[in-house]
Order: sequence, then structure tokens, then C-alpha cells
Amino acid sequence: MELISALLVQLMQMMLVLWAAPLLTGFVRKVKARLQRRRGPPILQPYRDILRLLKKEVVVADNASWVFRAAPYLIFAATWVAAALVPTFAKGLLFSWSADLIAIIALLASARFFLALAGMDIGTAFGGIGSSREMMIASLAEPAMLLVVFTMALVARSTQLSAVADLLASSGVGLRVSLGLAMVGLIIVAIAENGRVPVDNPATHLELTMVHEAMVLEYSGRHLAMIELAAAVKLLLYVSLIGCIFVPWTLATPGGSTASHLAGFLAYIAKLAVFGFLLAVFETAIAKMRVFRLPDFVGGALMLGLLGTLLLFASRSL
Repeated sequence: MELISALLVQLMQMMLVLWAAPLLTGFVRKVKARLQRRRGPPILQPYRDILRLLKKEVVVADNASWVFRAAPYLIFAATWVAAALVPTFAKGLLFSWSADLIAIIALLASARFFLALAGMDIGTAFGGIGSSREMMIASLAEPAMLLVVFTMALVARSTQLSAVADLLASSGVGLRVSLGLAMVGLIIVAIAENGRVPVDNPATHLELTMVHEAMVLEYSGRHLAMIELAAAVKLLLYVSLIGCIFVPWTLATPGGSTASHLAGFLAYIAKLAVFGFLLAVFETAIAKMRVFRLPDFVGGALMLGLLGTLLLFASRSL
């Protein structure tokens, strides 16, 4: 009976991230529109867009290889698995042993690899530009993410997310400068990895500045629906990761009551609303950066992660 209950909770976790991802994207778009004194699309518009794309016919170039056809499904699968491993409303789930930060980074890196490969597969200029820019950003974002993970691992002595959440939720951790630097670095990485302002603008298709959209211009139909859904799930993943590590106090414990799981679910929805609102405010208040300034922005996360790691080493040597 306990195994069946654990399986149901794990299944709820997987379905929750899939259901809430388009909702978060629609909420951010709605808040941005209201801040700009526009009505904006409905919050449920991403669901309608995905359903409309699923019904459309797929148009594939004649010189497209199997990589172009398989990439959307591989990208979606890797992103969904990574998002399902991050604790949302409960910790210590059935597959929490695999919820390792390094494993999540590896899954996201594999999804990025297939996306860049698909962008170059057709041989268009836009696809090559987008793939090269994506790899440029990734060359700084991935090391920064690893340094943030090292900072968490030095504090919690583990890279397993449930263990990190348990320790940071306890009163013995307190306020640490290294954790603050890691949080800012993780936020910068999240903005860069999801192609948000100031790194990229997902609402436009400007030829000289687009990154993510340049790689998916040749996709249509269900292939484009998979990529759009994977992008929404990826944004939810980083929001869930920030909430799990730095706001872990509302996560339900293993074997907890139904009321604790319900409270964790409501608290998770509140976290999504708060982080989505803050993201919309940030994107409204800041302008898009030039492409050549992106290494300075993403490199800041790398320096913050490195500084946080060095501070932990220095404090322990005293």
C-alpha cells in the first residue's frame, strides 16, 4: 500500500509540472502586458497554442535528417524528466534518489545539444546563428551552474535535492553570504538558459538578436508543439529549483498526511505566482542586451558561483 501511495505522489509530481508549465508562461505574459498597460492574451493562451499546433500538419524540409524529426521528442523527454525530479510540493519522493543536481544539469545539457543540432540540421543561416549563440551562452551558463551546485554541495554535503532542501530548511544554516551569491548566480543562469530578457526576447523574432527562436524557425505542427512545451517546462524547472533550494520550508515530508501535501501544493502554486510576477516585473524594467554583451552578463553568474565556493573554502579553513 505504501508503494502504491508513493507511486501516486510521484505521478502527481510528473503531471503537475506538465500542467503548470504553460500556466506559468501565460501568467508571465499576462502580467507583462498589464504592466505595459495592455490587455494581453488570456492566461490559458499557451494551452490553446499547443493544442492548435498539435492539430496542424507537420512540414519538413527535403534535406532534413532523422535528427530534425527526433529532436523535439528527445528535447521534451529530457526536459520533462529533469523537471519531474525537482521537488515541487513534497520531498523524498519515490524517485528522489535520482534527483541529483548534476544529473539534472546533464539532462538539460543533452536537451540543449539536440536543440542546437536540430537548428543546424537544415543548413539555414538563422539556424546556424541561433545554435552558435546558444552554445556561446551555454559555455558560461553550465560552468556557473556547476559552481552553484558545488556551493550547495559544500553546505549540504550532498547534491541530492531532498537532502539540500532538508538542510536549508533547518534553523542551523542561518544566513550565509555564499548562499546569497549562489542564489543570484542561479537566477542569472535561469534567465540565460530560458532565453528571457535581457538575454533574449521570446515574444519577438528579431533577426539580429534572436537565439532560441532562430533554432526552431523550421519547425511546425506537433514538432513545434513539443519544443514550445519543453521551453515552458524548462522555465518551470528553474523556478521550482530556486523554490526548492532557497524557499524549502513548505515541502511535505515523506509519508506525510494528505493535508500536508495539499498545503505543499498550495504553497508551490503561490511560489510560481510570486516568481512569475517578479520575472515579469524584471523583464518590463530592463532592456534587451546586445549579443556581444551577453558574455558579461552570464559571466557574472560564473564569478558569483566561484566567489561563493571560495568563500566556503576560506571560512572552513579559519
